[in-house]
Amino acid sequence: MSLNTTAVRIRVTLKDVKPDVMRCLVVPITLRLDRLHLTLQAAFGWTNSHLFEFLAGDGRWGIPDPDGDFDPQPIDARKTRLSNIVQETGAKTIHYLYDFGDSWDHVIKLEKWFDNTTTEGLPFLLEAAGRCPPEDVGGASGYAEYLDAISDLTHPEHEQMRLWGPEQFNPNVVDRKALETTVNALSEIWKPRRRTTRSK
Repeated sequence: MSLNTTAVRIRVTLKDVKPDVMRCLVVPITLRLDRLHLTLQAAFGWTNSHLFEFLAGDGRWGIPDPDGDFDPQPIDARKTRLSNIVQETGAKTIHYLYDFGDSWDHVIKLEKWFDNTTTEGLPFLLEAAGRCPPEDVGGASGYAEYLDAISDLTHPEHEQMRLWGPEQFNPNVVDRKALETTVNALSEIWKPRRRTTRSK
């Protein structure tokens, strides 16, 4: 089995959030973790404005902060591939933590492997359910309070929350086409460039 021609279907669920927020994608197993981060940002509709970490076994992968006080530093996500996590930990489930304040925990399940396949056109969004919460809403509990406030005209914070959040926010309606477009754009950006030979 060549890792360069292996893809994996992943199902990613946002933990502790109702209604459910889930994305199903196919990604190359050799995808770098910093790119997996960008893929998940695109697929969920996050704005990539906070720190992140991947967690599996005893390992932590993220972007090390040379000035950070946290010790030990995470392993550099820019130098690690999804295949490395699988080989090193044997994990079939990986956690992706986004925004250490709101602590959005995404549970990534590696569902199905595709050997001897082209990885061109990947990452690819297969399914999308539930709209991503607004950024900085206060994590899962803050999101539940936000949904209560915008759905109840008599709620004391109804007007304030309605004006603070996205216009006409509906947690059940997801713009799949927009998410697909954003994810597909990544596969174009990351497509290997073909070397051109100059004619003499």
